[in-house]
Amino acid sequence: MQQSGVPGSRGCALCPLLGVLFFQGVYVIFSLEIKADAHVRGYVGENIKLRCTFKSSSSITDKLTIDWTYRPPSSSRTESIFHYQSFQYPTTAGTFRDRISWVGDVYKGDASISISNPTMKDNGTFSCAVKNPPDVHHNIPATELTVTERALTRRGMTAWRSSVFVVLSVWIQTMKRHIDGSLHDRRRVA
Repeated sequence: MQQSGVPGSRGCALCPLLGVLFFQGVYVIFSLEIKADAHVRGYVGENIKLRCTFKSSSSITDKLTIDWTYRPPSSSRTESIFHYQSFQYPTTAGTFRDRISWVGDVYKGDASISISNPTMKDNGTFSCAVKNPPDVHHNIPATELTVTERALTRRGMTAWRSSVFVVLSVWIQTMKRHIDGSLHDRRRVA
């Protein structure tokens, strides 16, 4: 017995349902957007801010969590360095112990942290993960941090040259007085 209707009409009856599920899935996947700087350059001893911002389709609640992790160069090992859920929980162990500070504001969509007293050993990849249930599916952006020694700037070089000039001037004046004094003493003797 042959069915009436268009062949495959049974499958088409599911299309609207699949379409709704697809669009709801896309909404859930893209309902939380996180952004961070791809590359950050910092200098030894000068605080470094790692920016992370987010947009959520849900209101901020005490269920919101923020997790920052660190991965050293040429390594697959990650280290948790900061956790936020209503309160700030910087790491109490490891390389970043007592050096991570919260500088964000969750109500403004800011999940940024700061590293104090950075060294070149802090180079690596930092990742910022935000979850704001029911918004939990999202991208996890990574920031490559490069910490270097600060090069002598033009202003610093000018100050250095000025210092050298002052020291040389004082030395020359001192030597001149010493020589003049010696000549004056010789004239007295003669």
